[in-house]
Amino acid sequence: MPRAGLDRATVVAAASELADEVGLAGLTMVLLAKRVGVRTPSLYKHVDSLDALQRGVGLQAVRDIGAVLARAAVGRSAPDAVRAIAQTYRKWALDHPGRYAASIRVPPPEDEEYQAAAQETVQVLFDAVAGFGLTDERAIDAVRALRTVIHGIVGLEGDNAFQMERDPADSYQFIVDTLISGMRAEAANGGPDAAPLHAGEGPLPGPPTPGTAAPPLQG
Repeated sequence: MPRAGLDRATVVAAASELADEVGLAGLTMVLLAKRVGVRTPSLYKHVDSLDALQRGVGLQAVRDIGAVLARAAVGRSAPDAVRAIAQTYRKWALDHPGRYAASIRVPPPEDEEYQAAAQETVQVLFDAVAGFGLTDERAIDAVRALRTVIHGIVGLEGDNAFQMERDPADSYQFIVDTLISGMRAEAANGGPDAAPLHAGEGPLPGPPTPGTAAPPLQG
């Protein structure tokens, strides 16, 4: 019989903590069984396999990330929302390396629950850039750029790849501010097919339209 009070949610939570300690690749059913105080076969009453366990860790991580990013962005203007999201995402990922690694696994199309959670998280990014007044295509480009910067910095920083005598946080802020400047310039120029606006040539775009719907996570 499984340990009293042990259920799937408890198993996934323990696996998430363990993954942060040993890395997602180091997470095994044997280690998890020791952590929760049961024999290894007992875990299979709650999860079908190691892959299913990692999927559970990833799904919960995606939900957690979406929640913390939404809280960080609420009530902020587009530039401040992007900065808050970038800083919050970086901190969360560095504080939870195993969960972060699980969260960036691309779910299969048939995993509707995971796809829905991923869509909600990516939508937070689209809502943040919506205030710049970008076209739909450029909004996708902006979200992709932001995700690339976040994942790239976190991955390199997590591997201790930055050895120069400058705080990676300062470089990260510079990159995020550069992205924000690019978004502002793109919106001011009227989109990818418009001729650049020079001083006195015309007004800046009007109020932003409602947020663009997020495409699939792997976009």
